[in-house]
Amino acid sequence: MKHIARKRFGQHFLTDGGIIDAIVRAIDPRPGQPMVEIGPGLAALTQPLVERLGRLTVIELDRDLAAQLRSHGQLDVVESDVLKVDVRALARRLQADKLRIVGNLPYNISSPILFHLLEVADVVQDQHFMLQKEVIDRMVAAPSTGHYGRLSVMLQWRYAMEDVLFVPPASFDPPPRVDSAVVRMVPLPQPPQLKPELLSELVQVAFSQRRKLLRHTLGRWLEQRGFAAHFDVQRRAEEVPVAEYVSLVQALDPAAP
Repeated sequence: MKHIARKRFGQHFLTDGGIIDAIVRAIDPRPGQPMVEIGPGLAALTQPLVERLGRLTVIELDRDLAAQLRSHGQLDVVESDVLKVDVRALARRLQADKLRIVGNLPYNISSPILFHLLEVADVVQDQHFMLQKEVIDRMVAAPSTGHYGRLSVMLQWRYAMEDVLFVPPASFDPPPRVDSAVVRMVPLPQPPQLKPELLSELVQVAFSQRRKLLRHTLGRWLEQRGFAAHFDVQRRAEEVPVAEYVSLVQALDPAAP
């Protein structure tokens, strides 16, 4: 029986064979590698991946799709919301030091998934995700550009990222109303030592009024901490490189691990 895409799960199923081949080439799966796919859906990407890997773990929330996937002899199915999955425990179960993670992420919760995985970047080798093109533009944006913002800083301090493939709406059934793309995310081997929650708070304050100079937002926040003299607040948030935000957080909390 044909599976009807469920709007509440943000389901759009990839159907373009050429795009699927291009994604698999970008991922470059090798036999025996521990890989996890988020949201396998109708297995369009799952099948070519598992043919190359030999075995694949998939995380699927839709119980009907999960039941179908369980009939596949080479898949280990985790029926769950990915935001509730303990990725470290999953890595231990797979006896893997590092996981490779892939997926066509539900666009309505893509940012929460990215931040959920940010917390476990140390057990990840790389990530390849299909996302809304606009989101990926923000992820990889350089300073002083319109797309550069909180998401750019919060991911670039921890990952090297690149937009590897454009995917038009016609590649899906049903077609989404937006363009899509595939991003490659590779955790930095020696990331800056800092408290991510402090960076998150600082960056949220900085970009809260992005059209104003930082003295109106981050400047006041720093003054409350007796730190205003140590940072140039005569700029807008989008003009400050990731490295400067990182250095500021480290200076605010030099005892961070």
